[in-house]
This record gives sequence, structure tokens and C-alpha cells, in this order.
Amino acid sequence: MVLHNAIMTTEITIDSAGRVVIPKNVREELRLEAGDKLELHSNGDEISMRPVRSAPSLVKVDGIWVHRGGEKITNEDVNRLLQEDRERRFDEYLR
Repeated sequence: MVLHNAIMTTEITIDSAGRVVIPKNVREELRLEAGDKLELHSNGDEISMRPVRSAPSLVKVDGIWVHRGGEKITNEDVNRLLQEDRERRFDEYLR
């Protein structure tokens, strides 16, 4: 199922601790992972959540740097992260 720019309606259940599980296809579409933060809004009997993406987020996926969204990433951010990765790999090589 593709969710990009689409509205999805599904029924979920709150457990005894007040938790809900976000369906896997939604987590994948929004690139949500364990530990990610969500912002929750309530308005009357309506609840909505959105990912909190306050900083650029580069992660390695299968050895490739991937931008996970959020604010635009600058060339300086990319260059800094690449340099940090090069230094880490060089240090590991010397060990």
C-alpha cells in the first residue's frame, strides 16, 4: 500500500498500558524507527500524530547514506558527516 499523499484509515487497539502499535506499512512510509519521537495533537474526539524531525537525519542503510527527511540538509552537514565517517573507518583500520 502506498501512503504518500494519501489518507489511510485503520482501526487499532489501545493496550492496558495505553500503548498503540503503528502499522508497519505506515512506519515504513514515514521512515519511523524505534526511539523516534512523535508529536500528538488532539482536537475534540480527533487525534493526530506526526514525526518530530527537528534536525537533518542522515543514516546508513546497507552502507549507503540516506536522508530520512525533515529539514533540508546542507552541504556542510553532508561534508561533516562524511568526514566523521572517514575518520571513524580510518581509526578502525589502524587498530
